[in-house]
Amino acid sequence: MKHFISRRNFLKAVGVTAAASAMAAAVPQASAGFLTGKDAAVTILYTNDVHTYIDNKSPKLTYAAIAAMKQGYVDEGKPVLLVDAGDHIQGTAYGSMDDGATIIELMNEAGYDIATLGNHEFDYGMARAKAIIKEADFPYVSCNWVDLRTGLRVLPAVKLFPAGGKWIAFVGITTPESFTKSTPAYFMNAKQTRYIYDILGGDDGRKLYDAVQKGIDKAKTLGADIIIGLGHLGVDPSSSPWTSEEVIANTTGFDAFIDGHSHTVMENKQVYDAAGKPVTLTQTGSYLANVGKMTIAEDGAITTELISTADVSDAAVAATAEAWINDVDTMLGEQIATTDIKFYINDPAAGKRRIRMGETNLGDFVADGIYTYFNEVEQLDCDIAMMNGGGIRTDVAAGKWTFKTCKQISPFGNVACLMSVTGKQIQDALEFGARFVGPEGKENGGFLHVAGATYEIHTDIPNTVLTDDKNVWMGSATGTPRVQNVRIYNKKTGAYEPLDLNRTYALAGMNYTLRNLGDGFAMFDGAELIKDYVSEDYLVMSTYAMIFDAVNDMPVLSSANSPLASYPGYLLNYENPYGAGRIQVV
Repeated sequence: MKHFISRRNFLKAVGVTAAASAMAAAVPQASAGFLTGKDAAVTILYTNDVHTYIDNKSPKLTYAAIAAMKQGYVDEGKPVLLVDAGDHIQGTAYGSMDDGATIIELMNEAGYDIATLGNHEFDYGMARAKAIIKEADFPYVSCNWVDLRTGLRVLPAVKLFPAGGKWIAFVGITTPESFTKSTPAYFMNAKQTRYIYDILGGDDGRKLYDAVQKGIDKAKTLGADIIIGLGHLGVDPSSSPWTSEEVIANTTGFDAFIDGHSHTVMENKQVYDAAGKPVTLTQTGSYLANVGKMTIAEDGAITTELISTADVSDAAVAATAEAWINDVDTMLGEQIATTDIKFYINDPAAGKRRIRMGETNLGDFVADGIYTYFNEVEQLDCDIAMMNGGGIRTDVAAGKWTFKTCKQISPFGNVACLMSVTGKQIQDALEFGARFVGPEGKENGGFLHVAGATYEIHTDIPNTVLTDDKNVWMGSATGTPRVQNVRIYNKKTGAYEPLDLNRTYALAGMNYTLRNLGDGFAMFDGAELIKDYVSEDYLVMSTYAMIFDAVNDMPVLSSANSPLASYPGYLLNYENPYGAGRIQVV
């Protein structure tokens, strides 16, 4: 593992905390590069959902380019701020290999002034989320993350900066979806008996709107001239009632809103607040495809643009990034397989992220890897494996596979487990995972890909699954199930047989879903654990790839070469981007 941040270690050694203001109350501060005592236009550079994509090549954007862009304004004596709207420490091996430490180092070196937390800032656990806040040289803000034991916010709601003769305030907002799009167990006590943290949302959104309005009102009290939402909320319908558009419509006082979460390319959309005032809403997309540039004119008028390329680079930041990229590539660079197949999370025809709403060949492959690991490596009798679509992160081109390939597909560091569950619990899980599937193509990270099973989703039947205000499962469908004709593969007969709701099955998956309430799967509470912590997600997948039949001593990934090809009647079709037909949407 990489050793890093000598500058921070030095500061700690002499008693200086690098992010002392991050957990403190919002106190206006000046900082070289943006403080100016005269009226002037102010530039705000902004990013969101970078997801650790630091290996972009020139002229694409990098943290080194962004650092140089900001420094250009500083050198000209122009006021400038650099902000981030969340999801910056998780997404690729460059984040997961050191739990985001190098990403924070890069953001420190780039000169970020403020950030808010996205749901993926919690992916390495609550202790790590808090450690990241301390490691950052910039403050984090969130008006709706609270400690239920004290009733107090964990972070300041608002932060003010003097720039261009104005006071500019940022109100931080974190999506309440963080519970189910990270891991609910991280927000609970050690015994997982009660929540000790909340991210205020509410079934109707009122808790979120009230928290945001209080943040706006505080910014006004502190003397803000311009108030900007710095939120990780997004505009996806599946995020309702917690979208940025709904927050703006139910509050008053924002002048602009820098958003994240939905990976939307939105240069400038005017959304009317509760008083009928237009508010500028903007988002850069994702993966540093763009950096946003907001300009606040001397008269307070706000304009925005998205910049997709840069021909400048900060040498020191570039060196830090290059060293870490080389380290990770070396650690994970060994080739383990080859293939002529392109594996998909996206629909190759429609371009949508299909992995969260329908079957793909990569969804089948990852689920098969879990199923095979327990049946062939652990030599345990696994009946069915499940894998949530949100845990499968990238298309994979044809060609060589390395450990890094698998880490890019599954970067979360979840571990596989095997549990004894009832057929009813399997039915409940599939029904819960399919609750958003329909003609409108609504994404859901909890959509379940399966190995050793098939099922149908009847989209003409309404969803009646019971959930709480955090979208955690509370009870079975109260009406006719939309998931029907569930069949489990029998390894002895080679046939897919109807699910018996009263029978016990051995179910494999990641502990994120089966044990930690990930994506809200709470129906497995009380199930018997057969084996846990057998291997990390990407290593389970790597193991599967390495036991395919080889040509010239190199495993070749194809349906015919899979160890599961020897299972009579088992549904395999990796050559089809849409998989083997295990999930039928009716």
